[in-house]
Amino acid sequence: MNWIAINDQLPSNNQRVLAFIPNNKVFLPGKDFQYEIRQVIVLRFLEGFYSDQPDKQEKYGLHFWQGEGNSNHFFKDVTHWMAIPKGITEGE
Repeated sequence: MNWIAINDQLPSNNQRVLAFIPNNKVFLPGKDFQYEIRQVIVLRFLEGFYSDQPDKQEKYGLHFWQGEGNSNHFFKDVTHWMAIPKGITEGE
């Protein structure tokens, strides 16, 4: 599998993908402002999320990336994505 630039192709609406976010800081729970850089995370692509909110669309873009927990991201944050690979089956 190869990374796909968001300028070349977008995921399907509501598709969970591996997203690449350069220099993405993830703050560690219970650690005063300590963080790790995690450039690859799982996000769900929401096509046209701001389609009925022109002010937010202009500021953040038309689409949105929904994360798990507190890891939502604006469309411009993600540079590349790839489909989540299927897991192995028993006996492989």
